[in-house]
Amino acid sequence: MTQNSETESRKLLSRLQAIMAEAGEGQERLDKITDLIADSMGTEVCSIYLLRDAETLELCATQGLAAEAVHVTRMRIGEGLVGRVARQARPINTANAPAERGFRYMAETGEEAYSSFLGVPIQRLGERLGVLVVQSKDEREYSEDEIYAIEVVAMVLAEMTELGAFVGEGAALSARHTSQFMFKGTTAQEGAAMGHVWLHEPRVVVTNPVADDPAVERVRLNEAVDQLRTDIDQMLTHVSKGDKDQAEVLEAYRMFARSRGWMRRMEEDIERGLSAEAAVEKEQSSARARMETVPDAYLRERLHDLDDLSNRLLRLLTGQGTDTGADMPLDPVLVARNIGPGELLDYGRSLRGVVLEEGSVGSHAAIVARALAIPLVIHAKRISTEALNGDPILVDGDQGIVHLRPEDAVSSAFRDKLAMQAEAQERYASIRDKPATSKCGTTISLQMNAGLMADLPSLPSSGAEGVGLFRTELQFLTRARVPRRGELAQLYAKVMDAAGDKRVIFRTLDIGSDKVLPYMKPQDEPNPALGWRAIRVGLDKPGVMRMQLQALIRAANGRPLSVMFPFIAQFDEFTAARDHLMREMDREASLGHVLPSDLKVGAMLETPSLAFAPHQFFEMADFISIGGNDLKQFFFAADRENERVRRRYDTLNVSFLTFMEQIVHRCDEADTPLSFCGEDAGRPVEAVCFAAMGLRNLSMRPASIGPVKSLLRRVDLREARSVITEARGSGAQSVRGAVMDWLKRQS
Repeated sequence: MTQNSETESRKLLSRLQAIMAEAGEGQERLDKITDLIADSMGTEVCSIYLLRDAETLELCATQGLAAEAVHVTRMRIGEGLVGRVARQARPINTANAPAERGFRYMAETGEEAYSSFLGVPIQRLGERLGVLVVQSKDEREYSEDEIYAIEVVAMVLAEMTELGAFVGEGAALSARHTSQFMFKGTTAQEGAAMGHVWLHEPRVVVTNPVADDPAVERVRLNEAVDQLRTDIDQMLTHVSKGDKDQAEVLEAYRMFARSRGWMRRMEEDIERGLSAEAAVEKEQSSARARMETVPDAYLRERLHDLDDLSNRLLRLLTGQGTDTGADMPLDPVLVARNIGPGELLDYGRSLRGVVLEEGSVGSHAAIVARALAIPLVIHAKRISTEALNGDPILVDGDQGIVHLRPEDAVSSAFRDKLAMQAEAQERYASIRDKPATSKCGTTISLQMNAGLMADLPSLPSSGAEGVGLFRTELQFLTRARVPRRGELAQLYAKVMDAAGDKRVIFRTLDIGSDKVLPYMKPQDEPNPALGWRAIRVGLDKPGVMRMQLQALIRAANGRPLSVMFPFIAQFDEFTAARDHLMREMDREASLGHVLPSDLKVGAMLETPSLAFAPHQFFEMADFISIGGNDLKQFFFAADRENERVRRRYDTLNVSFLTFMEQIVHRCDEADTPLSFCGEDAGRPVEAVCFAAMGLRNLSMRPASIGPVKSLLRRVDLREARSVITEARGSGAQSVRGAVMDWLKRQS
């Protein structure tokens, strides 16, 4: 790259900056910019296409093409060469555009006279905003210097678009961050919330994309990078020895922070005329664009590391920390790319809802959101780049839909939905202390799931008869080290104190699969859901399990204790786990500690294999709980993290209900109490069907107890059973339709 080309680039950006500083409308600025670029690049044509909606580009300004085509010519993303540039997020450079695959001739533009074509994406942090194009009559490919120069200009245009420099009439020139958006994501926790956006990581705004003195900007960049490297080294020295995951992330940060290629590219951008901040963001945008196309999970994670590192560097350069001075709204809905369980717990119940760009149904954040009963939508792509602090937002966790800056009609309909839910909650409160007894006289025990001390205040207000599942892994997931036995004993004692005379079933540590402890080395397994997890980890590495069992025994301190082992797949796993518990009981007795007044030992039935265990298993287990979420995915061979398949299989499928009936029968034979624990237990229609099939205990999130109890009290389970039997006999794949029709006829 010659010094002359660098000087010409800076001249172009200086002239561009002067245009931006002039008073004028957005359209006027765009027209001047296309004239300037065509003149500086020595091309006959320069055109700017901007997105008018998520899938449509519009010609917004041109020098060289027909003026009447402006705001008339439109194309879909992927259509023609311009559409391909937008879709692929990378330049197209060709000497003979009409001969290129996918070329589309737009008659109204008069572009048939031009052969050469160079199009580059206008994008910011991976978000496509438009396309910048130059064309010439001569058949020639543009040089690397010319491509580089036009990319730098596109970067500045992206920043100015973000800052509202091109606002005018029409959708393509509408102000950013003002339009309504609907994001279709994935439900990770049901519920509805209405509030205002609170960004977990506020956006860094680059207000000075162009700089006059490259030497000054290089010094600023190098000083910020030196500080960044120092910060990373200090963080590494404070990472605990057992926290290998965090150490690996920081080592990746250190590698990128010392990358000569990364520094060289940013310094070249500065030589072209960009400020230090704009140079960092240009590289960050490139990394985000690459993320969209990289299929390899490891490489995507490394690009995420580079993206996070760029954010840290931008905050050092701009002085814009995570604390912007803004006050959290009274009704905050947290918006983030992703978030850890500890960070989410720090916000606590102050949040109305959570919306993430990433995440998974079984992620740590989802587990905490369920524990806090906060609606959570994941996979809401690009919401963190579109949302601003304080924007009104609606979260429909039931449908996995988020409305950002909604229209009045949408807000009004949503308020009606919330009002109906509030009215229903009032009705549920009136039956809180009444039993879930059906019209036929069958009483179903409804219990709640919990995992945090914060859950326990919901026990009396929800109408739950006890805690059917206390997830003990949350105390492990939210810490940087293994909790001490004394800490756990104190916590479990407080849980029992809060529950009073109501039963609490403690599930032992359920880790592995999607729940990897911060201090646990991830296992390189092709299918972790079927791998080394839960009781398999506990039996292979019994130290932590023994410590947890001791803590539970000491927490009981003479009170009844119920312990449940997770993910039991065969009888000998249960006997081995039970033996561990009995040995700890003997050990505690020998130490003179007070033993539980009554001990119940149960298992979670989450694998189909356990349903066919020897009869002795059902006799030995004091109780069994069907883990519906896992059992369903294994029964249908449908990964519950995979959106393509998880919704294909209905819980009320005839095969699944018949399997449930078999489990009920085996437990009845052994006179072993059976419960169903999982999301489906909290869905009223499913709950009625489970009860009709013989299940007498259901455990669910606290907010679901009212709706489930209300419906159970209004139906005759014998009639429900007849409807199910008739539907099964008809050859129907699912009984849902027949049951729904029957419920509509109920008073």
